[in-house]
Amino acid sequence: MYETILFPIDEVMESSAILHHASEIAHWADGTVQLLFVANTGRDSVTLVDNQVVDALVKQGESVVEEAGATLDTLGVDYDTDVVQGNPAPTIVQYADRYDYDLIVMPTHARQGLSRRLLGSVTEKVVRLSEKPVLTARMESTDQLTFPYEGILIPTDGSKSAARAAEHGLELAAATDATVHVLSVVDDSSLGPDVRSMLSGKEYEQVAADAVADVVSKAKEFDVSTVVEHIEHGAPSDRINTVVDEHDVDAVVMGTTGRSGVDRILLGSVAEKTVRTAPVPVITVAAKQEQSE
Repeated sequence: MYETILFPIDEVMESSAILHHASEIAHWADGTVQLLFVANTGRDSVTLVDNQVVDALVKQGESVVEEAGATLDTLGVDYDTDVVQGNPAPTIVQYADRYDYDLIVMPTHARQGLSRRLLGSVTEKVVRLSEKPVLTARMESTDQLTFPYEGILIPTDGSKSAARAAEHGLELAAATDATVHVLSVVDDSSLGPDVRSMLSGKEYEQVAADAVADVVSKAKEFDVSTVVEHIEHGAPSDRINTVVDEHDVDAVVMGTTGRSGVDRILLGSVAEKTVRTAPVPVITVAAKQEQSE
């Protein structure tokens, strides 16, 4: 699935754990990793000065990708390097589209300080903008970065974005022989009492049950043998993390947008919250040419 992996990098030390994770995926897929440094020329402080500052950023980028490449050399991973100029998030997304990468891998935060270039907000922008799957992971010591995945969680609300993400997650589960956990969260607490009165608890449950049933049915097409169903009530990102913790989930695969209106179960903001808080890698998958539902 992931023969070509794009790895945007800012600081090697801050990205070492997820770089190793990307290398494990590349080994498994017999693939290559593209190390990409974006010299941020989108900042006013850079664009208003002469080329010497830009050249310094590019040279620093060359040093960063060279150091990361040395790490991949020790891991026996095929890779290439590139340093480009631009505004980081849209440049990363455009680069991934131009060269048709299978997966973008990024940490959710980078080094703090005036010299930082890849921020957590850049990762979140890439998640929102990219039509390519994006694997993100926090950089905390307590997080789990293991591959191949033995347990994959697929949250769903039945939306088009969730359906596309579910197919991606099922394909990954079939390839890694992973157990799939399918979760739909009824977030009735986020709606006002007048709206809640329009739908009974049973109707909320039915929307969630139908969303789960659709993924379970699709799992048969992918020959995924072990599927566990979950219907929960509460804050979606909290319930996602609870299932991760309680069921030995190694990765979450989810859509970046969800339903709108009184029948909503998951919102786009849930993906962003999950990316920031999940203790395991999160693979986000956007619906192509997304439209508001």
